[in-house]
Amino acid sequence: MVSQGFGIPISSPAGLPLTESHGDGPPIIVVAGPTACGKSALSLIIAEVFNGTIINADSMQIYRGLSLLTAQPGDADRSRIPHKLYSLLSATETCSAARWLAFAQAAIEETYQSGRLPIIVGGTGLYLEVLRHGIAPVPEIPVTVRAETRLLMAAIGSTAFHAQLAKRDPAMATRLHPSDTQRLQRAWEVITATGYSLLHWWRQKKFFTRAKFCVLLLMPTREALQASCDRRFRHMVAAGAISEVAELLLQDLPQSCSVLRALGVAALTDYIQGRSTLEAAILAGQTLTRRYAKRQCTWFRRYLTDAWIVPDLYSAGHSSTLESLSFIRLFLTEKDK
Repeated sequence: MVSQGFGIPISSPAGLPLTESHGDGPPIIVVAGPTACGKSALSLIIAEVFNGTIINADSMQIYRGLSLLTAQPGDADRSRIPHKLYSLLSATETCSAARWLAFAQAAIEETYQSGRLPIIVGGTGLYLEVLRHGIAPVPEIPVTVRAETRLLMAAIGSTAFHAQLAKRDPAMATRLHPSDTQRLQRAWEVITATGYSLLHWWRQKKFFTRAKFCVLLLMPTREALQASCDRRFRHMVAAGAISEVAELLLQDLPQSCSVLRALGVAALTDYIQGRSTLEAAILAGQTLTRRYAKRQCTWFRRYLTDAWIVPDLYSAGHSSTLESLSFIRLFLTEKDK
């Protein structure tokens, strides 16, 4: 099959063993970057120019019920361009990286079959990592182990937690910084639940996609990004995010539910339940959002070293957009040769 919109072969035979490819293989565009950096706006333009379908790679936008607070595309944007993997799961469900990858694989295949270009958009680094570089076949970790791990981290702090991990899994501990709390907890969960180091599972990594990736990384200046985080959170509240959280709380969800960790849920819950003022809740939500964006930037600088950097859509939006489109066009042209 040949794409109707961008003129290059994109056949993806069913059942093909999937591996990352920097040579032959169907094209996939990735638009990555921290929260509030302008990914959605740029991806819409890319999709319109290159006949694309936008596929979500954000761990919170996959859930229903918090479309405002998680900044999901609105109805107008979805009517312009096909979108996949948004509001897919209920609040009670869990989406691991492996489960997201299975969803993404199916969505990418559907996109190819419809003659469109897959555009993966999101800021969840782990999702982008497993899509491009495969995933280790780690068994599902029991909810109780996850909960106990989080409690231990909260009780002793990341430095002591790192020291404890070094006793049980020194190979993983040497690879991780004491401040990398998410990966420290993952390493602890895996060795606790399976009896084997995460390194053991990494050596059995499976690949799930055969593709040529074109990665765009949006990296605004620190000042511009922080201002955008603050504006967007305040806008979310004004648009109805408080009602979203209130409705979520009525479900009386277990604290282990992933959706409860969405940025702003805890802060707005404090306001709804009378523990803070609205302004204090907004300030808390803004602070958490800025800190999360900073952590995302650190991850992207470390792991997306092959990306085309889009420096600042805020101050140089038109020129940065045109440069991004030119880069993608060159990628697709070279891919077609």
